[in-house]
Amino acid sequence: MRAALPTGWAASADALAQRVVLVTGAAGGLGRATALAIARAGGMPVLLGRKVRALERVYDEVEAAGARAAIYPLDLEGATPRDYEEMAESVERDCGGLDGIVHAAAHFSGLQPAAAIEPLDWLRTLHVDLSAPFLLTQACLPLLARRADASVVFVLDDLERVGRAHWGAYGVAKHGLAGLVSILAQELDSGPVRVHALLPPPLRTALRRTAYFGENSLQLPPPDGAADALVYLLTADAAALRGAVLDLRPADR
Repeated sequence: MRAALPTGWAASADALAQRVVLVTGAAGGLGRATALAIARAGGMPVLLGRKVRALERVYDEVEAAGARAAIYPLDLEGATPRDYEEMAESVERDCGGLDGIVHAAAHFSGLQPAAAIEPLDWLRTLHVDLSAPFLLTQACLPLLARRADASVVFVLDDLERVGRAHWGAYGVAKHGLAGLVSILAQELDSGPVRVHALLPPPLRTALRRTAYFGENSLQLPPPDGAADALVYLLTADAAALRGAVLDLRPADR
């Protein structure tokens, strides 16, 4: 099911009050914007990524905005199921629980024909972009289920676009992720944990520049609007969109 952001919706300063939200890829373009948007809405972002210094910069921005944050360094490429279990235990111990997850991390090496893809990069991409979101969500589900209302949000991509030539493992992973969203949404169609997906428009991010290096990315919107939409999906206001894909792409795409 496709859905649109309610006209005029804007997060209040307490829309995510007392909520703890884990953000993967928190040092990236969309991840950073999402962490800051969560902080502005009164929530506490848990910043997950592999580069500690980059996470610390986002942490400082959140703190400067008067909000709390936490850092959890983890390299999704090499993480094991036990690593995710330990992460969930750490979040519960240090943050008191978990109310949401935003899967914003992505690995993309660039456009290339399938015959030229290095086997290890194929495996790396599928792991980071598909297996890791599943394993992380699976490890955190018991923690999320203890809340009265919790949500898991996956960031998708335009399947028609990434299903074309040269999109390789990234395109395959995004198709798989859409399938995972559909399966989880049906399995969690009742109870405290909601599953959502966000389909953003082209954004001014490093991933976009890697795919379209000849494009003037300054003409694209920054990820802030998509981050605000992710905040919406983390709030109880989005309960009616349970299992839906929030499509932010322009109507004339």
